[in-house]
Amino acid sequence: MTSKKDRISQSDEHNARGIELADRGWLDEAVNEFTKAIELDPDSAHAYDNLATVFAEKGRFIDALEAYLKAVRLEPQNPNTHHYLASFLSSRGFDASVQLYKHAIELDPEFTDAHVNLALTYGDRGMLDEAISALTKAIELDPDDEGARHELAAVLMDAGRFAEAIGHLRKITKDYPEHTDAYIDLGIAYTAQGFYREAERSLADALKQAPNDAAAHYHLASLYAFWEKRDLSLTHLEKALELNREQTLIWLEDDEAFDVFAEDPRYLELVSAESKLSG
Repeated sequence: MTSKKDRISQSDEHNARGIELADRGWLDEAVNEFTKAIELDPDSAHAYDNLATVFAEKGRFIDALEAYLKAVRLEPQNPNTHHYLASFLSSRGFDASVQLYKHAIELDPEFTDAHVNLALTYGDRGMLDEAISALTKAIELDPDDEGARHELAAVLMDAGRFAEAIGHLRKITKDYPEHTDAYIDLGIAYTAQGFYREAERSLADALKQAPNDAAAHYHLASLYAFWEKRDLSLTHLEKALELNREQTLIWLEDDEAFDVFAEDPRYLELVSAESKLSG
């Protein structure tokens, strides 16, 4: 009968051979060697780490995650096991999430939340076409899901597809007339399309529901700046700054609408560090 010491020694040999094979790019063969190493020594954390690394290179991200977690559980006091897991999550967390969501959808094609969360994952990476596709599928499955529809409208706006976004936002405001954020986004989309009166109505509707909504005041100020209604623009900008100065200043950083105020003393006073307005 082979002793435990001999099994560990044999395990180390398979592990070393697996490393050599992986370095040569022979990943399937490396998997076999690491698997044999683990069979001989189920407590070999480094064999699990190596197996996980190869799984990740092969695109088997869920298998890789399981192997990294197993290594951490075997040696919770080993900094290397935590480091390898953290590195995987940092570099491959997105791929693992997508793979899991897709697997969930394969198991249940009508799993609306999986489609939505897959879309959000794509959106966070700027993969707008993929996000739009996943959200479109979610809405096909549940046309009354206002959250999914609003997310789709937001991604369409990010993609510059404002006309399509308007259609979805109009449906939301019709079906859910108290949806303040939808009115704000509708105002933004109308402004981008040059439909200023429609934008004004939508943002005014938002303020009827939420008079102290900084975003509604800000985007109304932005609309009026484009529309060359300077007094109204500055009035609403001042209100937005009063309600949430920090966020309003962040919005202003990349908003070309306010370029018309570049030398306007009233505007400069509002946004100056010495301004007495408080958020």
